Amino acid sequence: MQTRTRPLLIAALLLGLGTTASAFDLTVEVLNARSDQGTVDGALFGAAASWLRESLTGAREPAGAKVVLVYRNLPAGPYALSVFHDENGNGKLDANVAGIPLERYGFSRDARGRMGPPPFADAALDLQADTTITVNLR
Repeated sequence: MQTRTRPLLIAALLLGLGTTASAFDLTVEVLNARSDQGTVDGALFGAAASWLRESLTGAREPAGAKVVLVYRNLPAGPYALSVFHDENGNGKLDANVAGIPLERYGFSRDARGRMGPPPFADAALDLQADTTITVNLR
């Protein structure tokens, strides 16, 4: 009897493992902050429709030569990240009257836009495992 139940138990365990949703961590190493003042702020987006409007989650760490932001327990899928160095701690990316940023900023995949931010597709990465990326502030 014991040998008949063992294969059934193994099959049930394998089926249970197959239906478990996977969650991954995205680690972001941010380089080139202008100083150690203020914070480095990141916003994570999961769709083109919400890109730079409504983030899934944010992260903030004290500024330094290398800042690490970690986004935990994310389901597999596309994500894009916007990051900036908030030197004066006012919680926003400061810009001049023409709209040109005065503080350093960057995007995942070091994407660049023309006359504005890059499209979601240029900054997006497909998260399928725990992943570490680097964003260089400009």
